[in-house]
Amino acid sequence: MSNNNSGGEFGAFFFGFLLGGMMGAAAALLLAPQSGEETREQIKERTVELRSQAEGTLSDARAKAEAVAADIKRRAEETQRRSQSILEEAQQQLTKAIEKTKQAAEGVEQGQELAEEAEAPA
Repeated sequence: MSNNNSGGEFGAFFFGFLLGGMMGAAAALLLAPQSGEETREQIKERTVELRSQAEGTLSDARAKAEAVAADIKRRAEETQRRSQSILEEAQQQLTKAIEKTKQAAEGVEQGQELAEEAEAPA
């Protein structure tokens, strides 16, 4: 008898399990906010939006990087012009200093020659 009773219990359990599963599926269908097709469409749209945002962000980053590169190039060219100007000015000062040194040396030579002539017996 116990076999008979346990078979009935299993059948009741199985019937309850199936009934519960069907009720859960029905509730899921009734309470689901949207269909699978709608969900896929929403995911697709969101993917397109995110891709567009990513492209916009990349474009902004690229524009900023180009602006920074242009600014660096401009500053480098300005620094190069300043350096060239400083170098040319230094070369001019050096040339003037060399010229003054030559004149001073010539003056010293002339002074020595005059001194030698003055010392020489007449």
